[in-house]
Amino acid sequence: MKKLVMLALAFGLSIAFFGCGTPPVYNVNNNAIAVAADKKATMSDVEKAIMRAGGGLGWIVKKEKEGLLKGTLILRTHTAVVSIAYTTEEYSINYESSVNLNYDPANNTIHSNYNGWIQNLNKAIQVQLSLL
Repeated sequence: MKKLVMLALAFGLSIAFFGCGTPPVYNVNNNAIAVAADKKATMSDVEKAIMRAGGGLGWIVKKEKEGLLKGTLILRTHTAVVSIAYTTEEYSINYESSVNLNYDPANNTIHSNYNGWIQNLNKAIQVQLSLL
């Protein structure tokens, strides 16, 4: 009986261990910009909202050119860099590069913390845009 319990435990642990792979890179594509019905967002409004959102979460957000920002997050030994393309109608957040996040370009996978950071950035951007 003891042997059967140990075998079942080993099987369960191996399933849990091998089932925990690195997730695919999370990108935000063409997310609509929602503002009040009587208001029209300008490029400047959207840019400032994205910069405020990122800055509030520790991202360094810099303008590359009109309609394109670059966000960099540095946490301990980890660095994530994203490009944030935007118009007055929508925005996208896409992976650009990283350091110490186990990015695998062949499988498009990355450390799971990265995806959480991008989801938090996306939510913060939505909050800032809703305040326009």
